[in-house]
Amino acid sequence: MNADHRSTESGNNTGSAAPAGAASTPPPTYLSASGTRARTPRPTVGDGRTGRAVRQRVAVIIPAKDESRRIAATVRAAKAIPHVDLVLVVDDGSEDDTQHVAREAGAVVVRHSHNRGKAAAMETGAAVVAMRDAADRPPRLLLFIDGDLGETAVNTAPLVAPVLDGYADLSIALLPPQPGAGGRGIVVGAARRAIQSLTGWTPTQPLSGMRCLTREAFEAATPLARGWGVETGMTIDLLRKGYVAVEVPCDLRHRASSNDLKGQLHRAAQYRDVLLAVNARKVRSAVDRVRAADQH
Repeated sequence: MNADHRSTESGNNTGSAAPAGAASTPPPTYLSASGTRARTPRPTVGDGRTGRAVRQRVAVIIPAKDESRRIAATVRAAKAIPHVDLVLVVDDGSEDDTQHVAREAGAVVVRHSHNRGKAAAMETGAAVVAMRDAADRPPRLLLFIDGDLGETAVNTAPLVAPVLDGYADLSIALLPPQPGAGGRGIVVGAARRAIQSLTGWTPTQPLSGMRCLTREAFEAATPLARGWGVETGMTIDLLRKGYVAVEVPCDLRHRASSNDLKGQLHRAAQYRDVLLAVNARKVRSAVDRVRAADQH
């Protein structure tokens, strides 16, 4: 989809009508939205046997590596989120007791024998949820959260409503400032500019990994970008295909990267992966334009 045909809006604007074809005006807690089609609430699915309405359920997917200290609290908090009936931890090659601690806390656990990266863990989690979805019910919404959120994981609950109600296909958590966080916003700025350039939307926190989306949207975003580029790639891919995204404030606390050598190396890897994801999508966009021109 050409970014020139996309409209954007902000929940902070008042007194102005949304452009034709834009997402309907979001509730005040949604700071920004993007998309090309007006949305109405998703119809409730009926049970063909009883005629009763069937409310869509939510699966929480937690990619985790070496999170044995925090994963139990994260799992227990995730189980308390309304509409959640499945909490799945994907142990991505941990060298500690993450899988055992998560299972004891009540999660379904699957494990990669070696570290394959966040994108692979997300894809594994979504595949396992799909196998557990019932044929007579709508597919579960997918709520991805980090394993180090601890007790604050329950505060990802606001991400569910805009997707469950059909206003958006993807909701992204907007976190408060994190104590002890290092960095100067270089990676965030690069991701934000790339998303704006390729889609017309300017997200506040483009690297936020706490996200809720429909099964359809997840499938549309696959294959996911590798490494730390997964969030940036997902956002670009979905917006360019006409899906609707919102950012939702969530009071979350997780382990922030420091400003020491380890933190700097982490941010360097993030920057590399974001650029790889963005450049791959720029190339894809150029190829699509050439193909479209050839067809005319």
